Amino acid sequence: MKLIILACVACVALAAPQIQDPVAITRDDRTDNADGTFSYVFEAENGIVAQAAGVQGSQGQSNIEGSYSFPLSDGSGFVEVRYVADENGFRAESPFLPTPHPTPAHVIELLRIADEQRAAGITFE
Repeated sequence: MKLIILACVACVALAAPQIQDPVAITRDDRTDNADGTFSYVFEAENGIVAQAAGVQGSQGQSNIEGSYSFPLSDGSGFVEVRYVADENGFRAESPFLPTPHPTPAHVIELLRIADEQRAAGITFE
């Protein structure tokens, strides 16, 4: 019986999450002007970098432009994403972001026909 309990305790100890070494922050520059404008640059020793700058928007929001990057898990390079967030929404650009499939030709033709019908005043109920 003691052997079974000892085996169970050993299994629980081995299944516990392994604690990873913390990642050191090598740069952390922040500026907050309390008027909706700000900027920051953040870098970690593992290659992660994030930076952004915000300015006041036309409707009281902060318009933000920034980027972030991190190393690929296989060590072959970095992923970089640039983004803008403003009154027009959030827009990100990167060759690593998924893109939608191209619109099939028959759908493009149907959309063209629908536009012509709308322009001619044709409606369907």
